[in-house]
Amino acid sequence: METKVIKKIGVLTSGGDSPGMNAAIRAAVRAGFYYNLEMYGIYRGYEGMILNDIKKLDSKNITHVLERGGTFLKSARSEEFRTPEGRKKAYDNLRSHGIDALVVIGGDGSLTGAHLFYKEFGIPAIGLPGTIDNDLSGTDSTIGFDTACNTAIQAIDKIRDTATSHDRLFFVEVMGRDAGFIAINAGIGSAAAAILIPEKKMPIEDLVEKLKIRTKAKKSSNIVIVAEGGKSGGAAEIAEKVKKHLPYYDIKVTILGHLQRGGAPSSFDRLLASKLGVAAIEGLLQGKYDVMAGLINNRVVFTPIKKAIVDDKTVDDDDFRVAKILST
Repeated sequence: METKVIKKIGVLTSGGDSPGMNAAIRAAVRAGFYYNLEMYGIYRGYEGMILNDIKKLDSKNITHVLERGGTFLKSARSEEFRTPEGRKKAYDNLRSHGIDALVVIGGDGSLTGAHLFYKEFGIPAIGLPGTIDNDLSGTDSTIGFDTACNTAIQAIDKIRDTATSHDRLFFVEVMGRDAGFIAINAGIGSAAAAILIPEKKMPIEDLVEKLKIRTKAKKSSNIVIVAEGGKSGGAAEIAEKVKKHLPYYDIKVTILGHLQRGGAPSSFDRLLASKLGVAAIEGLLQGKYDVMAGLINNRVVFTPIKKAIVDDKTVDDDDFRVAKILST
């Protein structure tokens, strides 16, 4: 499809929020102003597009948002957008505002929506990887992942204080859906006794044996990190199984949950979001459509959305090897 003249761009955040989304919105809007474009905020993602909750943005809208977690444009999931009728309604609302293109910030579901929209109605779109899960290919890190890892490590450090004081065994469940990136990074960064991730199934017997060895070595605390989508089950389920083998352990379970999605973005996530926000606007002006902007080896790259959401991105085997060495 030939390059279109773009004068008005809509920005939206969709799906689960992640730290750094506000920084990405700010960067895209400021870049739009730099190139003399009109910028529009689409509130509550695709649902807001259907409800015509679309407002023109000015510099006041993006003042003091860089350091804030969440998304001031808000986010929501939209069942109606999954239907052709819903997408047609959304398209009509965009055209009523004269919006020529979109910047979509979110995870694989959000980018899938942008891809469908482009295929059906020809609305140019660039996706930005806004998810703490780090499960999109085409970028070394997703916006919010670094902050989520920092939050998890800080929480685990606090848990270790009480684990050490009472000789307790803690199972800590972290987010990440079907990917173990947060678990492996938080596990290495917090000196976990073991890390259970979806990509590598660890039999309960192996985990029990590992904990027995640590007991003999008189380790003062044991913390096991469990990714929420692990094949062996959630933290509570695994703790129950281990308790049957190690009844003498005082076992506790902590599920960090949505704690990991909140908070001010780290310096890395602010920088990443800012670079990608500018790249989204420049990419659209250069005729790059139906792609996701990412950062690989500190260079901005554009990956077809379909490839970014379909290609499997898994934990590096070397990271798992390092974690195994350090937990002995």
